[in-house]
Amino acid sequence: MNFRPLQNFKGGRAIIVAKRSGWEGALETTLAKLGVSSEYPEIVAGRVQVDVAGLQPERDILFIDGDLDGALAIEVNPGSCLPPVPVIGLVGVEAPSRLKALVNLGATSFLRKPVHGGAVYTALFMGVNQFLLRSDMYARLQDLEERRRGRRAVVRAIILLMQGGLDEDAAYSQLRRESMRARQNLELYCEELLSKRARPPDISCRTTSTTLQGGNKRAM
Repeated sequence: MNFRPLQNFKGGRAIIVAKRSGWEGALETTLAKLGVSSEYPEIVAGRVQVDVAGLQPERDILFIDGDLDGALAIEVNPGSCLPPVPVIGLVGVEAPSRLKALVNLGATSFLRKPVHGGAVYTALFMGVNQFLLRSDMYARLQDLEERRRGRRAVVRAIILLMQGGLDEDAAYSQLRRESMRARQNLELYCEELLSKRARPPDISCRTTSTTLQGGNKRAM
């Protein structure tokens, strides 16, 4: 697997979930030098006003202050355990419960408070690229799982062709050629082939008959 880490973050948007208290100046300044804009969503009644569904993973990065206990709720993917966008945890008090809360939000990198400018790029690089790497690995695993399930269709399609007189190798080669001609992967092609074979015959064009008096039938 050839994964190319992202090194240039120009055009990104940092959504900083934290209360302004002076320490964030170094974070904003360093992000600006890296071409990343900064936004602070409003906090109302202890809840951060962020439209999580509207976040864009190719642009947005969430910086979440672990000291704001329960201020933001994010649903992570149950399979990959990842949030919709990269999350970098801002750590003040290193209590296990607060670190656990950031991990549960899908944080892939951490940044100590008060923030020092020299540490921002490293945290950003690790957080974004770990998110991308794990997302890519999860997508590959999903593809492999789909192919594994599709292998049953391939075996059934081979058996179907073997019943027509082909041997195993010839049947497999024929399916490969036909799937490439149809520009489909082998598993999907076999699934569709079996689906077509399983459909009931079309009887709409067959001749029908009506019964006449005396039991005789007249073709229609």
